[in-house]
Amino acid sequence: MVIEIKIPEAGESVKEAVLAQWLKKDGDIVQKDEPILVIETDKVTLELVAEATGYLKINVKEGQVVPIGSVVGIIRISEDNQDNASDAKKSLKAIKASTTEIKINEHPAKDVTSESREYFPHFPTDQVKDSESIKTLMPSVRRLILDKNVDMNLVQGTGPDGKITKGDVLLHIEGLPSIIPEKKSETADHKIARTEEQATRKPMTLIRQRIAERLVEAKQQTAMLTTFNEIDMTRVMDLRARYKETFQKKHGVFLGFMSFFIKACISALKEIPEINAYVDGKDIIYHDYYHIGIAIGGERGLVVPVIRNADRLSFALLEKNIEEFVDKTKTGKLTLSELEGGTFTISNGGVYGSLLSTPILNFPQSGILGMHKIEKRPVVVNDEIVIRSMMYVALSYDHRIVDGRGAVSFLKRIKECMEEPERLLMEI
Repeated sequence: MVIEIKIPEAGESVKEAVLAQWLKKDGDIVQKDEPILVIETDKVTLELVAEATGYLKINVKEGQVVPIGSVVGIIRISEDNQDNASDAKKSLKAIKASTTEIKINEHPAKDVTSESREYFPHFPTDQVKDSESIKTLMPSVRRLILDKNVDMNLVQGTGPDGKITKGDVLLHIEGLPSIIPEKKSETADHKIARTEEQATRKPMTLIRQRIAERLVEAKQQTAMLTTFNEIDMTRVMDLRARYKETFQKKHGVFLGFMSFFIKACISALKEIPEINAYVDGKDIIYHDYYHIGIAIGGERGLVVPVIRNADRLSFALLEKNIEEFVDKTKTGKLTLSELEGGTFTISNGGVYGSLLSTPILNFPQSGILGMHKIEKRPVVVNDEIVIRSMMYVALSYDHRIVDGRGAVSFLKRIKECMEEPERLLMEI
């Protein structure tokens, strides 16, 4: 008996996918529901699992672009294989049971204050501090480390920011040194011979191509403008500090600032409905619901999962949604349905240490809020100079349907809600 491995449907607009990685080798025994293949479309990365237990036969190599619905391999099942598969399954459990726990060292944060980790607890670790964690590695690298029982502390990473790549692990296993270019100095008396400068050409992934297309599309098809304001975060920080432990014990999730901003944005969107709308030809489509997109940076690029009907959710449910989306982004398990249908987007550049930026619209939406890092600054309060924890915020909007007055009023409303957080509870 043979079961075909087909590239599944991933949305009406998706016609092809990249076969990113085989998680098993040709001829391996695979178990039912075991991950065997990773594909990458212009919107999501998907992990496919085996539909049955059997022997894997690979027909299409990694890196090739294949049409949706095409057969890339088969799983061969035979009567003899049933017993072999059962034995293999037992062996697999034994191997997993004998696998030792991998411990890692954490390094101090770099370029981002510890406040960023504290205030935005859900966002991926590699977005807020320079530390090597097995959870931030590519799935293929994680599996290789676990399968070969490799101590990560002994592997020299040569990837971006010192990240460990699959090649680094293989070199370590083979006992070969990683190839890292050394910097050499030049003096007037001794000139070091330079080798010919080289450049590496790599094809853009489908996701990166789509990101590029949408960014250009937003610039070309909207009259985008950005307005700014600043928010005194002192009171909401005090409120969060008082209740964060109680909140976590009761709801099982950290209380970050993102839920406060979502609530504030919804309040502002209700007052300025054109920011929750979009242009369709010569018409304006107004939404009577609030599907809020949260921009999250992943290994393969920026994704914007959507919290649907966010106006109906409590602080705890909002934080749980954010935590779930971050986990799915790390593991590449976001579905296409979770990325579609947003009416407004919030982007948090503060987790990277950004002080100020002009976010680009998530087309065809008409508004996006940019949050930034919290920084203590001297400000004037009641004619006195005091130190306050301040954050710059930016609203980029489509000037075709949103006037300057509406944009400024939108940010003013958010400022009021964040500086007097009791407004969010009283809905005033």
